[in-house]
Amino acid sequence: MIAIIKPSELTHIIQAPASKSAMQRACAAALIARGKSVICNPGHSNDDKAALAVIEALGTRLSTNADGAIVADSSEVNLSSPGDNQNPLSVNCGESGLGIRMFAPVIALSRHPITITGEGSLVSRPMDFFDDTLPHLNVTVSSNSGKLPLTLSGPLQPRNIEVDGSLSSQFLTGLLMAYAAAGARDVTIKVNNLRSRPYIDLTLKVMQHFGLKTPENKNYKAFYFDQSQVNPPMSETQYTVEGDWSGGAFLLVAGAIAGTIEVRGLDPESTQADKKIMEALSDAGAGIEYGSNGYLISPAELKAFTFDATDCPDLFPPLVALAAYCQGTTEIKGVSRLTHKESNRGLTLQQEFGKMGLQITLQDDIMQVFGGNGLTGTTVHSRHDHRIAMACAVAALRAQGETHIEEAEAINKSYPDFYNDLLKLGAAVKIK
Repeated sequence: MIAIIKPSELTHIIQAPASKSAMQRACAAALIARGKSVICNPGHSNDDKAALAVIEALGTRLSTNADGAIVADSSEVNLSSPGDNQNPLSVNCGESGLGIRMFAPVIALSRHPITITGEGSLVSRPMDFFDDTLPHLNVTVSSNSGKLPLTLSGPLQPRNIEVDGSLSSQFLTGLLMAYAAAGARDVTIKVNNLRSRPYIDLTLKVMQHFGLKTPENKNYKAFYFDQSQVNPPMSETQYTVEGDWSGGAFLLVAGAIAGTIEVRGLDPESTQADKKIMEALSDAGAGIEYGSNGYLISPAELKAFTFDATDCPDLFPPLVALAAYCQGTTEIKGVSRLTHKESNRGLTLQQEFGKMGLQITLQDDIMQVFGGNGLTGTTVHSRHDHRIAMACAVAALRAQGETHIEEAEAINKSYPDFYNDLLKLGAAVKIK
């Protein structure tokens, strides 16, 4: 699929997509909550669908009510034996890095072997942390030289352990969920160099909402499960998936460079890390107003800014699109977090935006973007990375000439309505 974007002036109001970070955590929480959960405003990205498929494979009954909410009934789920040795289960996490890292410890609660597979770039991403940690929790791990497919058999037994949080917080999310499901008592998970702390805040918030046993957060260096009994199953939990700051960031940047728009559905009190996009927009000088319904974003004379994206690496693509139209040199810290994404995003951004005439340098943990000289429409490639496709599309809204984005369907991973939403805002978008 090719998306053709022409220079456009945006206007109108748009609703931010549902947060896949919250949606996937809600799916995991619904699985281990041992009751009935109603997930309102559910996402429908490929990652969201993969999470639903995983919990269904593990025994959760899924249906959709008249309001479009997902009803997940896990009252009959037995995580210690979702299958048997004669009929081993296999679950597919799609291309979701969060999905594999979060669900693996939960799946390891089973005393029977379960194989986890994936698709696309996920099959080549390293999974060494499972081999390093899960065996200490009574889990047998078999992998393809540290990559998928991954076969786990437990049952996982909560113990005092120490994990490395420098690569990702997603594995810690899975451990917290699994410990809660296993009724962990008087045990501590110590964490070194935890990155993306706001995502752990989101995890703990979702766990608490679903009535799961939630550990004490000791300044993000340790998470302690006390000796109290496990909470009884809740008869029913209703959870509303909040708007997605990750996807919303592209809309907000589009407004800052291509026309006044209003983006609704983004909670200013959210624990999502990518809420920090508002700091970058403010520092760049974009017009920002917040009303009762949402954020009103308008173009202004944009200037270069300095930003630390270490805890929110998914913001790199929209930040580059923004920096391209800022006068001066923008510096973004956190490049080391980009290596094992859907693509090596630091190099991919440098190469694909380079085709449009933007100079980007990478040195150690710093990305420099030399903006303010305009971009030229050309043919770029998503590299099968949803955020690269969206960043190129946003940048194309003010480029000279039209931009062709190859493999543009990569957006389906997180924001399948993205091009349609640009159309609603008045962008000249053609799909072929």
